Amino acid sequence: MRIGVFDSGLGGLTVVQAMTQVIKGAQIFYVADTKNAPYGEKTPEQILQYSLNITNYLINTHQIDALILACNTATSSAIQHLRETYPSLIIIGTEPGIKPAIEQTRTGKIGVLATPATLQGDKYKTLAQMLSSQKSVDIFEQACPGLVEQIEKGELESEVTKGLLETWLSPMRENNVDTIVLGCTHYPLVGQSIEKIMDCNVSLIHTGEAISRHLLTLGIQKGHLNEGDLQVHIHTTGEIRIEVVESIIENYVHIQVIEVDNH
Repeated sequence: MRIGVFDSGLGGLTVVQAMTQVIKGAQIFYVADTKNAPYGEKTPEQILQYSLNITNYLINTHQIDALILACNTATSSAIQHLRETYPSLIIIGTEPGIKPAIEQTRTGKIGVLATPATLQGDKYKTLAQMLSSQKSVDIFEQACPGLVEQIEKGELESEVTKGLLETWLSPMRENNVDTIVLGCTHYPLVGQSIEKIMDCNVSLIHTGEAISRHLLTLGIQKGHLNEGDLQVHIHTTGEIRIEVVESIIENYVHIQVIEVDNH
């Protein structure tokens, strides 16, 4: 199986890392669209165009069998169009894990950290309204502008990053939030800082494992044997910090800078 994965930067590698624990006998082609990062502060039309261009690149250059949108923002803006355009391709998106958060919370207080675009998207709003109506919970939503940029720069534990997180998390801490949905694939990389700031037994919900299991199920249905070695190829449209890549996933073949037509 040949699997294409993309995100606006390195955050989607948290999904790839989860895939390496589940998927065998495959090749993963990861595109970090760092040239156009962050997606969370772009328009839906821009994000859709970036997503179409990268998908075309992965299909034409690497003949992928499956596509993973390892980005909540891209999923919200593009997945329906991509599924209509490529009906024979396995396409899996990333959505905030509100459902498992509702199932796990003990206090009924749930936090959601996400990009501005994700929180403003119809897909997220519909999901949040539907699930919160099924069980009495309070959802504390927080947009995190600038956090993706800090993570991309490798400033996972800088004072600036910790200051941003403290500002965003203090209302959740004061309101007895015990479960936080990480609504961006970058955010697990600052998970330890979030746990320290919350200063309680907080559960962090991210969806890499669920995506990997779903991919395996759909792949096996199409004849994937899930045996043998896994190879990871990392491509980027702009600058990339190797040390951040290495902190997420160690066993990759090579990193290559590519041109993706964005017209």
